[in-house]
Amino acid sequence: MASDPTQQEKDQLMKHSIATRWALAGALLLGLPAAAAAQVIGPGFIPNDNTAYGTTSGEFLLLGGGARGTALGASYAALAGDVSALYYNPAGIAQMNRPQAQVGSYNYVAGTKYTWGGIAFPIAGGVRSFGLQIGTFGFRDQPVYTVEQPDGTGSLYNVSETFAAMTYAQNFSDRFAAGLTAKFVSDQLGDASGSAFAVDFGTNFHAMLNNKPIKLAFTVTNLGTGMAYSGAALNTNAVRTQPTPDDPIPTAGQPAELRTKSFPLPTAFRVALGYDLLSQPNNRLSLITEFDQPNNNAAGFGVGAEWAMPKLGSSPFGVALRGSYTYAAANTIKAAMPTAVSLDESLQGLAGGGGLSYASGDFNLGFDYAFKFMGILGFTHFFSFTVGW
Repeated sequence: MASDPTQQEKDQLMKHSIATRWALAGALLLGLPAAAAAQVIGPGFIPNDNTAYGTTSGEFLLLGGGARGTALGASYAALAGDVSALYYNPAGIAQMNRPQAQVGSYNYVAGTKYTWGGIAFPIAGGVRSFGLQIGTFGFRDQPVYTVEQPDGTGSLYNVSETFAAMTYAQNFSDRFAAGLTAKFVSDQLGDASGSAFAVDFGTNFHAMLNNKPIKLAFTVTNLGTGMAYSGAALNTNAVRTQPTPDDPIPTAGQPAELRTKSFPLPTAFRVALGYDLLSQPNNRLSLITEFDQPNNNAAGFGVGAEWAMPKLGSSPFGVALRGSYTYAAANTIKAAMPTAVSLDESLQGLAGGGGLSYASGDFNLGFDYAFKFMGILGFTHFFSFTVGW
């Protein structure tokens, strides 16, 4: 018959458990980023590098889906388990136990604005979930400049970029979920327009390690058709070939339409890992990290953390603080000589924020704020509001 462990053995087990947690935390903060750093380009362009920098359309698809995710960066794909998972990881909405809706506004650079909204519903007793989302970006009444009229033609143009999507997610076991999103993308650039279709796919594996939740996510986003443009802006007159160059004949131009190349959408493959270093009923500290490979940049990575206290003083009010750093290779390419914006370049990708929540029974409200540093373009700000019932 086995005897009960001694106090010394209990202490050794506790020390081993704590050491394991800190080792995992170190792996979260250093492991995946180190792997990514081995993939990204070094200072300056590599002569044989064939990375397709700046060759994708629909870049507004990368602007996010809520202030919480903006503050935590792309690493949030590992934690996403609320309505904003519609954007970050479709599998995440399968973890929702009640309907939620969210709307957010992103004050982006140069006076532009991005708006995102989503709603998701658990169905079939929570085994499956269904959701809808929409995002729009643009600006209005900007003057038109041409080479012939550098001071402006007197005309104005507008830009309106929109995507609409629906998501289905399912729990295949108590530890694994997967989700699929189908989206339609519309791009109206002045008098030219284009459209495309894309899908997002995500998985979420969630388990316990040392009695603390651990989550692993895999996502592929914006995988779809290319976007070609058409419209009045591409109308032109083709010059007719003269039959006899020495004796030109006056001719009128032939009406024609320029054809554009089909540009791919900004597709990204991502692996994210999250672990709760602290996991108590009213005190949680989550560490997250991710590695990503986009089709328009070299490989990158991100790290982040979220501290949350859902019940302040046993009240229905809660608070959360968040921060992250996301490395994108093209944002840190160094010039031949140091410049005054070198510090701005190195800090680009820094983000943070926080949130307030209220929960009473099945009803909950949330308000979240995030900032993101865009290097020499300055800070951007995201506000979002969530309601659940």
